[in-house]
Amino acid sequence: MTRAGALAPGLAILASMVSVNAGAAWAKHLFPVVGSAGVTALRVGIAALLLMSVTRPWRTPLRRPDALNVAIYGLMLGAMNLLIYGAFARIPIGIAVAIEVTGPLAVVILSSRRARDFAWVACAAAGLWLLLPLHAGAAALDPVGVAYALGAAFCWAMYIVFGKRVSALGGGRAVAWGMLAASVFAVPVGVATAGAALFTPAMLLGGLSVALLSSALPYTLEMMALARLPQRVFGILVSAGPAVAALAGFLMLDERLAAQQWLAILLVIFASAGAAATAQRA
Repeated sequence: MTRAGALAPGLAILASMVSVNAGAAWAKHLFPVVGSAGVTALRVGIAALLLMSVTRPWRTPLRRPDALNVAIYGLMLGAMNLLIYGAFARIPIGIAVAIEVTGPLAVVILSSRRARDFAWVACAAAGLWLLLPLHAGAAALDPVGVAYALGAAFCWAMYIVFGKRVSALGGGRAVAWGMLAASVFAVPVGVATAGAALFTPAMLLGGLSVALLSSALPYTLEMMALARLPQRVFGILVSAGPAVAALAGFLMLDERLAAQQWLAILLVIFASAGAAATAQRA
C-alpha cells in the first residue's frame, strides 16, 4: 500500500469528526429559533429521507426479529440525538461529547474480562470527576445539560449493542431503517415543541445542512475508513472526538474551557483510546 493509501482512512476519520462537530456547532446556532428538539427533528427527518431514497431498503422486507431489533436501534438513535442536542443547548459541546463517549467506552469495558481494562475505567472516572461539578474546584455546569449528556451516553451504548444485531442486514440498509425508526420517534417531539417554524424555507435549508454535515457525510466517510482499518485502530482514531468537538465549540461558538476541563477531556480521550487499543479481537 502506498503512503497516500495508508493515510486515506485516517484522513477520512478526521474529516468525519470535523464534519460531525461543525454540524453540531451549526445546529446550535439554530436552537434559539426552534429549540434543540426542533433541530433534532430536522436533522433526523431529513437524514432519513436521504438514506431511504438512496438505499431503498424496502426492496428486501424485514423479518419480524430483525424488525424488532431495528425498532429498538432506531429508538436509541433518535433518543441519543434528542438528548445530546439538549445537552449542547446547555453546556459546551466538547464537555457534552466527552461525557457522551463514556457510553461506547462502557460497552468495550463490559465486554472484556481482563483486570487491566479497569485501569481505563479509573482514567475515565478521573476525567469525569474533574469535569462534573462534584467538587469545589470544578467549573459550574448546568445539571440538566449534564443529565442529558449522561442519557445520551446510555443511548449510545444501547445503539452499539442493537446496531451490532442489525448489522447483518447490511450497513446502508440497517442505517436507513434505523434512521426511519428514529425519525418516527424524534420528529413528532420536534414538531410538538417548535410547530410551524420548522417548515420555513430557511429552517429546512438549515436542517438540510445539519443532516448532511452530521449524518450523511460522516457516515459515508466512516464506512470508507472501516473498510480499510482494523476495528481497534478505528476506535483509537475516533476517541479524539471530544477534543475536535471542543475545538469546534471554541472556533464556531466561542465556547472557552478552563484548563481543568481540557485535562478532563484528555483523560476521557486517553481512556477511550486505551480501551480500543487493548480490546480483544472479535
